[in-house]
Amino acid sequence: MIINRTVHRPTASAALAVALSAVTISSALAGPPARPYPAPAGKPAQIERPGDGDGGWHADGLSLNAADSRKVDEFAVRAKETEEALSPELRAAARISHATLVGFDDRLESPDALKRKVAAAMKETPGQTADAALAKIGDSVRYTLQWTDGRYTKGVATASTMLASWGNENTEWSNTWGRKESYQGIDATWRDTRSGHSFQVQFHTPASKWARDAARRLSQEQHLPTTPGDRAKELQEHQKAIFASVPVPEAAAGLRAPAPAPRPPAAEPSPAEVKPAPVQPKPAAEQHKPAADTGPEPGAKPPAGPADARTDPRPAPETKPAPAADPRPTPAGPQPAPAGG
Repeated sequence: MIINRTVHRPTASAALAVALSAVTISSALAGPPARPYPAPAGKPAQIERPGDGDGGWHADGLSLNAADSRKVDEFAVRAKETEEALSPELRAAARISHATLVGFDDRLESPDALKRKVAAAMKETPGQTADAALAKIGDSVRYTLQWTDGRYTKGVATASTMLASWGNENTEWSNTWGRKESYQGIDATWRDTRSGHSFQVQFHTPASKWARDAARRLSQEQHLPTTPGDRAKELQEHQKAIFASVPVPEAAAGLRAPAPAPRPPAAEPSPAEVKPAPVQPKPAAEQHKPAADTGPEPGAKPPAGPADARTDPRPAPETKPAPAADPRPTPAGPQPAPAGG
């Protein structure tokens, strides 16, 4: 028996187009990107490391001058120091809350990726400085905690409370569970109070973690300048479908940021620790200045002095009157003897 395998050309063309589209989407979901922002097709990225050429950084139409490039390098050093202090805490939080710390090797963003972010932000917002762009980066240090659906809600509450109790300050809490055709999960930004550096912790299930990674790759292609408009719309619809397929764990949409840890009351100093205030020496001009007489203090006894008739209880001594003056004139010289004697 002969089977007719003839296929009409229009039908074959349509099937081929669908197959090619499927291959493109599946390859985008499976293969990891070469870097956060792929270079346009047919144009390999040209990257100059700091110190080459003018001392700045250049890649794919983005650039930083030498001074701004150094600022990003210094920011990356601070991020590394913060990560070294934080990682033991995240390991402990994962162990106690029964989470898996996934993607731990990618916890620190590379200097090149940071420079790409800063350069892109400065290009999109003319006049923005490198310092301002760096201040907006909250994920130079980032971690992902993952639980099964059944343990997710309790695990997030436990881990986030522990992070807060260790003195980390939660500055942003984005819970998008249950939003239609949108990213599913919780992204929390924290500030390490020891260094002041920000870091991010994402809370996921296996399904939401897979959806995040798959949609991110599609989004990168969607936003390339060489991506046609129709293709960009198609990629956007595929991302919505991916997020819509993620199951929402029970009560996950109601998870809120943990309350900040109470600060311990200030300890009262012991008497031995209380030191008297230092005595300030008087200026030299005032050291020999006589004290001003301000009079006796209220209630003070008057100083002892000569007896006063009004206050001395003894009777006053009797005073004799002075002898009366002789009204007769005093002779001016020797007087002659009287006659007849």
